[in-house]
Amino acid sequence: MEIRFHGHACIQVTGGGHSVIVDPFLTGNPQAVVKAEEIAADYVLLTHGHGDHVGDAASIALRCGAQVVATPELAEYIGKSGAKTIGMNLGGSLRTPFARFKMVQAFHSSSVTGPDGLPIYMGMPAGFLIEMEGRTILHCGDTSLFGDMKLIGEQHNIDVAFIPIGDHFTMGPEDAAIAAEWLKAKVAVPFHFNTFPPIRQNPEEFLALLAERDIRGKVLAPGEVFEL
Repeated sequence: MEIRFHGHACIQVTGGGHSVIVDPFLTGNPQAVVKAEEIAADYVLLTHGHGDHVGDAASIALRCGAQVVATPELAEYIGKSGAKTIGMNLGGSLRTPFARFKMVQAFHSSSVTGPDGLPIYMGMPAGFLIEMEGRTILHCGDTSLFGDMKLIGEQHNIDVAFIPIGDHFTMGPEDAAIAAEWLKAKVAVPFHFNTFPPIRQNPEEFLALLAERDIRGKVLAPGEVFEL
């Protein structure tokens, strides 16, 4: 199984002839090295409604015949494009023939921009646990540090956790290192940093914080693959 990082908060998990992409913000993403029309996926998972996460979800789903999995409010909104959607909520899971997706909480906001320029509420933000090919990958979504990360770590045997470190809109490196410790992931990978000026970070500093806790960290460049 392989995990490909597409920059910002977009990851793609592929194995056994199937593929899942999370938060496919590719068009307009200065970090992306692949175009949306080059993506093939069976499912598109969306953590929340902000444009730098929803991105190309509808176009990918329509072209591939993929299903978009998101909170009910966001799923209904995406469904207006004609894409197939599955609405689910925090704590729930979706079993497919090749994987299980479990939606976990995140502390952030979630909206899309309405025709008048004002935000439209898109339900609660979330993270996803992806169980596939005997492995468990956690995409934390955009989030602050919160105590129930300890519970998530106790309940699940997490192989790889993608954790935001950008600060300003999410937690920063110091809190992210604590999150990695609480989640008990075998490998912690930073994301949601350096895409835009407000979230500039040095990921090597995050790795140093992980090393102090005896946690393995891995920085992925956009387009890079991590194999499990």
